Amino acid sequence: MISAAQLRAARALLGIDQRKLAEMAGLSLPTIQRMETSDGVIRGNVDSLTKLVSALSAAGIELIGEGAPSTGSGRGVRLIA
Repeated sequence: MISAAQLRAARALLGIDQRKLAEMAGLSLPTIQRMETSDGVIRGNVDSLTKLVSALSAAGIELIGEGAPSTGSGRGVRLIA
């Protein structure tokens, strides 16, 4: 699962706008906009979420689940609430 906040943070780390992310993921701009404005965990069809996560992963983003350790060695972001 990916939250809207994680998506915005991932895009910021990559230094890309919503349009570029949509192109990378093969999704429409309105789909990315809806995902980023959702409350909490992003809801969408499995295909769209898979495309999004795959595109972020290919760009070097590691999504870290709540309470999960990071397996990567690069820089990252984690919200401690």
